[in-house]
Amino acid sequence: MTSATPETDETRYDFRALEERWLPVWRETQPFRSGAEGDERPTKYVLDMFPYPSGDLHMGHAEAYALGDVIARYWAQRGFNVLHPIGWDSFGLPAENAAITRGLDPRGWTEDNIAQQRSSMERYACSFDWDRVLATHRPDYYRWNQWLFTRLHERGLAYRKHSNVNWCPKDQTVLANEQVVGGLCERCDTPVTKKKLNQWYFKVTDFADRLLDDLDGLQDTWPSKVIAMQRNWIGRSQGADVTFVIEGRDQPVDIYTTRPDTLYGATFMVVAADSDLAAELASTADAAVQAEFEAYAERVKTESDIDRLSTERDKTGVFLGRYAVNPVNGERLPIWASDYVLADYGHGAIMAVPAHDQRDLDFARAMDLPVRAVLDCRDEHGDRLPEPAESGIATTGDGTLINSGDLDGLDKTAAIAAIVARLEADGVGRASTNYRLRDWLISRQRYWGTPIPIVHCDACGEVRVPDDQLPVELPAAEGLDLKPKGQSPLAAATDWVTTTCPSCGGTATRDTDTMDTFVDSSWYFLRYLSPGKTDGPFDPADAKRWAPVDQYVGGVTHAILHLLYARFFTKALHDMGMIDFEEPFSALLNQGMVQMDGSAMSKSRGNLVRLSEQLDEFGVDAIRLTMAFAGPPEDDIDWADVSPAGSAKFLARAWRLARDVASAPDSDPAAGDAALRAVTHRTVADCAGLVEGFRFNVVVARVMELVNATRKVIDSGAGPADPAVREAAEAVAIVLSLFSPYCAEDMWSMLGHENVAHAGWPAVDESLLVEETVTCVVQVKGKVRDRLEVPPGIGEDELREAALGSAAVQRALDGAAIRTVIVRAPKLVNIVPA
Repeated sequence: MTSATPETDETRYDFRALEERWLPVWRETQPFRSGAEGDERPTKYVLDMFPYPSGDLHMGHAEAYALGDVIARYWAQRGFNVLHPIGWDSFGLPAENAAITRGLDPRGWTEDNIAQQRSSMERYACSFDWDRVLATHRPDYYRWNQWLFTRLHERGLAYRKHSNVNWCPKDQTVLANEQVVGGLCERCDTPVTKKKLNQWYFKVTDFADRLLDDLDGLQDTWPSKVIAMQRNWIGRSQGADVTFVIEGRDQPVDIYTTRPDTLYGATFMVVAADSDLAAELASTADAAVQAEFEAYAERVKTESDIDRLSTERDKTGVFLGRYAVNPVNGERLPIWASDYVLADYGHGAIMAVPAHDQRDLDFARAMDLPVRAVLDCRDEHGDRLPEPAESGIATTGDGTLINSGDLDGLDKTAAIAAIVARLEADGVGRASTNYRLRDWLISRQRYWGTPIPIVHCDACGEVRVPDDQLPVELPAAEGLDLKPKGQSPLAAATDWVTTTCPSCGGTATRDTDTMDTFVDSSWYFLRYLSPGKTDGPFDPADAKRWAPVDQYVGGVTHAILHLLYARFFTKALHDMGMIDFEEPFSALLNQGMVQMDGSAMSKSRGNLVRLSEQLDEFGVDAIRLTMAFAGPPEDDIDWADVSPAGSAKFLARAWRLARDVASAPDSDPAAGDAALRAVTHRTVADCAGLVEGFRFNVVVARVMELVNATRKVIDSGAGPADPAVREAAEAVAIVLSLFSPYCAEDMWSMLGHENVAHAGWPAVDESLLVEETVTCVVQVKGKVRDRLEVPPGIGEDELREAALGSAAVQRALDGAAIRTVIVRAPKLVNIVPA
């Protein structure tokens, strides 16, 4: 059948008919079940970040799953046993808040959304292994959250302490730092305050060095931006702890500094306004100072850490009427409380060296405190920089020590070594490493989460729930008031709260906090390996077979804490002997966002694009292809700038190739059009490297070129019966199956085959990849004067002679002398006349 043949309903490309034809087949055959035990194919574990079931799939899901699917389908075509699972991150505030608003049980709301999303994922032709589905709100999953908690608790890695935490007054719950955006709760935009609570933590800081150092092994396979964000979050620095005596206080205070060489420049001390130390020192001051401090500390509770550390804010504080003693020179340093020092950094107090720290200098100028330079800092010309006290600009370079006693004249490195040695000898300091990283606060005062498996007994204290009593299931929501009230709604479930101590058998109470949902997502990739296992979270043998994840795909919004916590869990499990690797995700791909008219989609902005409507209008294949073709995966996609209609037209053109093939499935392509065969084999060879390099948009472009080349042959010469046309159409179907599976499956069926997803990547004939000649452009004075067909391996001397011998070049030179000839074999010669 040629392209000129009139189309009928049976021969016209119809994406709706294709979806109706193949989706039931895939649901029945489940073509992406991972291989059973004994399957000797090499393995690949491809994982997409699992979704929150807040409603139907949206445009962001469409991009993420289209890109992850390309990778999973590609490795399946390359003969790998691919594990590509899916599940739902289904605990958390959105479900609970939705249930409160609608008067529903969050279980029902969540399960309904999961069913809706699963149906949409199946329609979207995601290559998931549907035998491995999990949902974190189900007891068969969160039982193992609790089991892992008890193992961490046994090792001292789960503990409780009082501390200041981010608190949302509206949601009435603790928030992690990343859930505070611009000082507001990310969920409800309520200003966040600080509140002191007794909370559960995981001791992530015990792994700080490993979490930092092991990033070196990921530099070639993780985005550099993510590596940098992880490093900055951990924030390791080398310095010293210095002991300062506080007049009138028995206990001295340790201060961490990265620049102990500048101790002689300290002119005051600052303590965090929300620290216990500040409150203690203020309590002994006169009534006026106490009142001023209490009002100030209350105000600081409403400030975010990011705002407090900003160099753009005016510096504020309260003098506490107390003094510390500088251990190197005996000077009395006034002690101030301020918001620009954080309670959980270092020891919650700093020695202020205003000449050489801008924030200290701004504070000193605001409070009229002395400034003393102890570093002789010079510019690139060797001229001394202006005095900070006069210029208002701190000199933060290394410099040479001045005004520092016997340290004068030393450089930074020598001065640090000398002062640390003296501090250690005098017993008032020591070399120290500090981290920005803080332990992971996992407590949440809400209902919809994993109950913490601890009971509190007056006689025994904190007691772990034994393994054979897990899971500690959430009580039914019926009868509970889930509205925020400052403590978990579970506290009102008295029958559930009251229990028996596993240790002494006496009356005890259950812990009523639930776990942060980051716990759920920190090890879920391991549960996929053994989703039905009932005597452990996963089978170590399965972990040895499949893990770690070969390719992780997801948004950069989770570049810090989710990845950090998954890395922590992996290292902890490694230390328990449960796995033999220490990094969970060998390679990482971050996709960009899908926007509309330059900004994030939002119903309130009026720029919301509904995925379901796009699928109904253009079809699954066109939307998936558009996502891949829009640009590099990490770039944002503006839906206003792309063309799903154009993708649909291309798919119809590709589909017609298979419809028009007239040669038999077993015909020998070697007898066909040589030029088309070369294009086909070069395309297949190039696409493999392009997919592995995540250049999906270029792959689509190459397939479009192959479709055009094939159509030209169909419409001329041997036409549809040429076996090279069949070879090209089959290659199009296989490569296209990565992006547009319905169209590809239908093409494969028309070509006389079954199951395109496992057709196998087309073999490449290396002899067809060799280009017999290449075109060399010859320029004279920058203008193209000739084009020469030359062998690809031609040498520079031979190419120079060929170019100079060109009649067109000789005419352009018109007898002029030649100053130089630039040769870039085999594609360019540039001749420059004298």
